[in-house]
Amino acid sequence: MKLMTRTAEDTSTLYVAFELSAGKWKLAFARKLGEPARIKTVEAGALAAVTKEVEISKEKLGLPADAAVMSCYEAGRDGFWLHRWLIAQGVESLVIDPASIQVDRRARRTKTDRIDAIKLLRALILHAWGQQDWKVVRVPTEVEEDGRRLHRERERLVGEKGQHQARIRALLATQGIRTLKVEAKALELRRPWDGAPLPEQLRQELARELGRLQLIRTQIKAVEKEIEEGAGHTSRAAQVVRQLRQVKAIGLVGAQILGYEFFGWRKFTNGRQVGALAGLTGTPHQSGSTAHEQGIGKAGNRRVRTVMCEISWTWLRYQPDSALAQWYRARFGDGSGRQRRVGIVALSRKLLVALWRFVDQGVVPEGAILRPAT
Repeated sequence: MKLMTRTAEDTSTLYVAFELSAGKWKLAFARKLGEPARIKTVEAGALAAVTKEVEISKEKLGLPADAAVMSCYEAGRDGFWLHRWLIAQGVESLVIDPASIQVDRRARRTKTDRIDAIKLLRALILHAWGQQDWKVVRVPTEVEEDGRRLHRERERLVGEKGQHQARIRALLATQGIRTLKVEAKALELRRPWDGAPLPEQLRQELARELGRLQLIRTQIKAVEKEIEEGAGHTSRAAQVVRQLRQVKAIGLVGAQILGYEFFGWRKFTNGRQVGALAGLTGTPHQSGSTAHEQGIGKAGNRRVRTVMCEISWTWLRYQPDSALAQWYRARFGDGSGRQRRVGIVALSRKLLVALWRFVDQGVVPEGAILRPAT
């Protein structure tokens, strides 16, 4: 839905701000700045109550029943389902990046759901009047959102696998046993100091941990199989995945993340937008005669930023003759370990922009080797 532009003289719109929480929702209503906000509390997810409060607010504020409604809420645990419901009801809806909301910088500031709802309502009205700029979240379609679940689930499973492996190694370390491989034969190990078998209760705990570890390994294989099968779909994101996999140094999971999190549903007009959305652009700090660089912003997509750093290391190995690899070696190749790590971040930004040009315009990164299309 395209949002309408309003002015301060326009008081024919009902503005509503949602302050969401797990148990209760705080709603703030107003027509304009300067008038007391109408504050109501409803049960979380009580859509009928929200509809009723909107109708009552129109009546109390002197608006017709068919008056336009503009709403906002902060992006968070509730995701985008509320936004989609509001749009279906004919309500203009904005999902706001919480980091773009101004807050008092005092160490101790008054904060309640009521105060936050009123502040959000005031900012919404100013934004509607063109007097305040917000970072509005680009809401994906349900299909686009669902396409991101597989690689995100794999990410969680890989994290859980590492936790179980670390736990098993820690249990064995209490008996003086240190091993890198965590397999079922860990139950048959003997203590190195006396050659005795492991205590019974420890063996039982290890068996349970190994069982959970094996289950997670099975689930990871199943998810990776689904990711492989999904690469044959006809969606824009799946096409991007297939295109990226032609580039040597980019594997299935990396292509999946870049396709479904980034290139498959986002539109960019220049390279700076690409770097900024991944949080890979610099954040200079300048005040008077003092100026220094604070490092990358890290305000964008965390998964894309992480996978690009991983791909950059493999790029140096599998694309050594490419222009980007030669640039890195000339700039950071002889530096310290820290300098090379800093250089990888810079390479990540340049490589991400080059991959965007590849999937958007068909421009192959200079000197890069492509695999045959599959």
